[in-house]
Amino acid sequence: MWFANFFVAASATMILPFLSLYIETFSTYSEEFVQRWAGYVFGITFLMAFFVSPLWGRFADKNGYKKILLITGTGIATSILLMGFVSSVYQLFFLRLGMGLVTGFIPTSLAFISSQTPKETAGKTLGTLQMGTVSGGLLGPVLGGMLADSFGFQYSFFITAAVIYFAVILVYVGVVEKHSEKQANEMDHHTRKDVLHMIVKDPMLLSVMVISLLVQTGNFSIQPLLALYVQDLHGPGQIAFFAGLAFSATGLGNLLSARRWGQLGDRIGYEKVLMLLLVFGAILFIPQALATSLWQLVLFRFLYGLSLGGIIPTITAFIRQKAPVSMQGEVMGYNTSLRFLGNVTGPVLGGIIASFVSISSVFYVTSLLFITSAVLLWKVIRLESSNAKRLIES
Repeated sequence: MWFANFFVAASATMILPFLSLYIETFSTYSEEFVQRWAGYVFGITFLMAFFVSPLWGRFADKNGYKKILLITGTGIATSILLMGFVSSVYQLFFLRLGMGLVTGFIPTSLAFISSQTPKETAGKTLGTLQMGTVSGGLLGPVLGGMLADSFGFQYSFFITAAVIYFAVILVYVGVVEKHSEKQANEMDHHTRKDVLHMIVKDPMLLSVMVISLLVQTGNFSIQPLLALYVQDLHGPGQIAFFAGLAFSATGLGNLLSARRWGQLGDRIGYEKVLMLLLVFGAILFIPQALATSLWQLVLFRFLYGLSLGGIIPTITAFIRQKAPVSMQGEVMGYNTSLRFLGNVTGPVLGGIIASFVSISSVFYVTSLLFITSAVLLWKVIRLESSNAKRLIES
């Protein structure tokens, strides 16, 4: 699964750097048209994924995660393959929409490995899997740019699709899914209403899922603006390279820390580690807003990446611990939906704030989102602690 995640993450991010340039090849469009449709084409995938992720999770609970991995992997690869044949931005838009319907390979792989892993080592295992995803995400944009320059946009889509098909074959041949007897007995015994009721009545679980939304919103609020911010700090020379450097610094920190944060969560509790990471993240956004040079921004993006690296595996391991076995896929699906919603709302929020105030102010707002998440988690931890004391006293 590590190699499959690596290949899917690398391939999926290969095409993102040149989507807007690909749109320009269809016709003579105005700059405003290209920018607007680049946003539509980028965002529609995550918007559709927001709606369908719980359905895939429910399907996984009933039929197994491996089938979902094969379906979504094949669907993503086929969508990307067909993108190499489009002749208009509207065709590209509808293919990205279709891709959103089958997006979920990486979140499903996290849920799958979580379901197959003992609870006491879930954080460490998920952190290791996250390293594969981050490694692929780091290399993907670089490889995508090289392929586009060497072979052209069309063949880049073909190569990307081939790599994802290979990842699907890896899953088909090399992955064995084991169902526990408890999971088999409980299968099909819950409705969608039961799952939602279970989430809502558990304040800690509900809060952690809301935190997923807030963190993803904050993280994505600055990403579309980072190249412009780098240009303000460094000047126009080699802007693509230095913007990539700022992106990669976060990914490198993420890569180095994911496994260690997961191990710490296994030992002392995932909610404690999550609280620590949220506070660190909030603090590290402030110096990014105050940076006066590129190297300062890169340094603090790297440090922020160290804290970000543990958030997703920690949240996933926590849900694995909290949710009943028979509902885990669907609960993970709702959590994934909230993360995809953050992928859509984040860039919109960042764009609005930057247009009315400044790019640097987006870092302050993101820091506030992380602080809000930490306060929410702290209050729920206190509530659960006081409820536990009352039960003991009674």
